[in-house]
Amino acid sequence: MPNHYDALLGTIREIGLLESVESVLDWDQETFMPPNGLSARAEQLALVAALIHQRRTDPRVGELLAKAEQDGDPIRTTNVRETKRIHERAVRIPTELIARIARVSAHAKDAWAKARADSNFPAFVPHLSELLELKRQVADLIGYKGERYDALLDEYEPGATAADVAKVFAALREPLSAFVRQLAAARRQPDAAILARHFPRPAQERMCRQLAEAIGFDFKSGRIDTSTHPFCSGTTPGDVRLTTRYQEDYFPCAIFGTLHEAGHGLYEQGLDPAHMFTPMGKAVSLGIHESQSRMWENFVGRSRPFWERFYSEFQQAFPDALRDVSLETFVGSINIVRPSLIRVEADEVTYNLHIILRFEMERDMISGKLEVKDVPAAWNTKMHELLGIRPPNDREGCLQDIHWSMGAFGYFPTYALGNLYAAQFYAAAERQIGDLPDRLRRGDFGALRDWLRTNIHRHGQRYRSGELVKVVTGAPLTIEPFMNYIRRKFSAVYGL
Repeated sequence: MPNHYDALLGTIREIGLLESVESVLDWDQETFMPPNGLSARAEQLALVAALIHQRRTDPRVGELLAKAEQDGDPIRTTNVRETKRIHERAVRIPTELIARIARVSAHAKDAWAKARADSNFPAFVPHLSELLELKRQVADLIGYKGERYDALLDEYEPGATAADVAKVFAALREPLSAFVRQLAAARRQPDAAILARHFPRPAQERMCRQLAEAIGFDFKSGRIDTSTHPFCSGTTPGDVRLTTRYQEDYFPCAIFGTLHEAGHGLYEQGLDPAHMFTPMGKAVSLGIHESQSRMWENFVGRSRPFWERFYSEFQQAFPDALRDVSLETFVGSINIVRPSLIRVEADEVTYNLHIILRFEMERDMISGKLEVKDVPAAWNTKMHELLGIRPPNDREGCLQDIHWSMGAFGYFPTYALGNLYAAQFYAAAERQIGDLPDRLRRGDFGALRDWLRTNIHRHGQRYRSGELVKVVTGAPLTIEPFMNYIRRKFSAVYGL
């Protein structure tokens, strides 16, 4: 008797291998590729994207999916279910359209980087307009019950809808805004000037690597480089590549950016290598992925126990900047809550407001309600409505993120969902580990890392996001753990 599941698994792994090739090409474009390599790289990426799509849509895959033996085995069930989901989406999109999007995106990312450097949004308009039209075509071909945006969001957070996200964001908006106002009125205000002192890049590079290693990122299975926009690229658990960026007059950019990307990296390195290139060896969703990065960056990396362990070494690395700064003052400075322009540098309380802005804008862009030429004005208006500030230029406004140049519409909501997942996971970890703050204070990060690996990483895509939260925490996703966390933490920082 033919083993249809094993035949299907062979195809799944081949697709996964091609995806890893695509990931390396993307990583190289953002890090080491010489400028004159762009045209050829665009064609390379278009070819690989087309090959992946051809294999996903091969009629034989559909035949094998219909015949694959599952026998109730959770591994087989997961691999068949997720492959079927991707196959059914893919067969509705022509290979030529996939190749075109890959080609257009490669050029758009380069155009975005140049437009951002020059704060010149009009130079990016043709590229963004073309990508929007292509992604609308994708959404229409896939189909949707609610709105176009749902088809795109489903790629990053399977099962989620724009209406679901809007409901969560509506619940968050007023409590967050009220708490921001409460902190702004507090008598105790942390010292922001410390963050802008001079922190030489070589010392930052050493500390970034040290902190990433301390929380468990394995540099025998990974590396760290620089890029315009920090990211994590995981091809296999044995090859995970991080990037960060350095500002000598604002150290949180590199330090917390590295902890953030290392959190992503720990997830990638924690996936089960036995299931490499299959759904059981891949992350659940971008929201769950973001929960891991935000947890290590904020719940751990900006906590007082973390710096009780590392602050003396940090002072030694930057003696001129920190010799007169106490631990208490330092912890306050890295936890300032203040409306700011740049999402990746936003504090934990205002961060979700940045995501609400982007979600509302790209939802309107996909529907056609917002025209591309009007993006800067709409961005500035929403920034003022949500955060009370206006960008002085487009570089610090609508050009700050790389995502739209990648055609990644539907991606941004996963960041805020990740914050909520992180809070609920972290609360469960604290209950189950018991002495987590003391462990962090001693520099023992293994208990949390192992808890995450056991409860989240090694499950691969066995559970969808909502189900995983219930399995791990015993309750569905809510905003309460996040709101409890920020109220407790920042009330202490601000002396409320």
